[in-house]
Amino acid sequence: MERREALKLTASILGGSLIGSQAFLSGCSTQKERSNLLTEDDLSLLDEIGETILPDTDQSPGAKAAHIGEFMKAMVNDCYDQEEAAIFIKGLGTIGKESNITYGKDFLNLSVEQKLELLTSFDEESKKGQDGDTPHFFTMMKELCIWGYFTSEPGATKALRYNPIPGRYDGCLPYEGENAWA
Repeated sequence: MERREALKLTASILGGSLIGSQAFLSGCSTQKERSNLLTEDDLSLLDEIGETILPDTDQSPGAKAAHIGEFMKAMVNDCYDQEEAAIFIKGLGTIGKESNITYGKDFLNLSVEQKLELLTSFDEESKKGQDGDTPHFFTMMKELCIWGYFTSEPGATKALRYNPIPGRYDGCLPYEGENAWA
């Protein structure tokens, strides 16, 4: 290869990387419509749904202690694509609508038993099957609730065995039914 050819090749590679870098740095995602995303008003409903899925017990705090509504809002607004966010938000509306139809009250005003009964019916519906690749909204809510809870400080330190600095490794310990490690 001659020196001129090498310089031409280097210049074209460098030029191509500079021109293409703008597209790479900007990403390929489109701007979401801010009007149809979760807001601060939805947090109390998300916290109640989370608390019904993972309630407070004597051994560990519930999902409200982990501020699960904040986690769900952040995940839906920042990480879900428009189709997934629309399914999730439509599902919140479905929960409110079914609560009013079945019990004549908003979900937040239901008793603990009524909340559990309503969400159990959505859970059973989600297990029956879906049409194609579209997830059921309640499956999405449960996944976010469990993920957010067990990665939060209360979930990791109170519900799971937490050892920030493990000691020596001993691979032959008898299992006595204790909680999983965080």
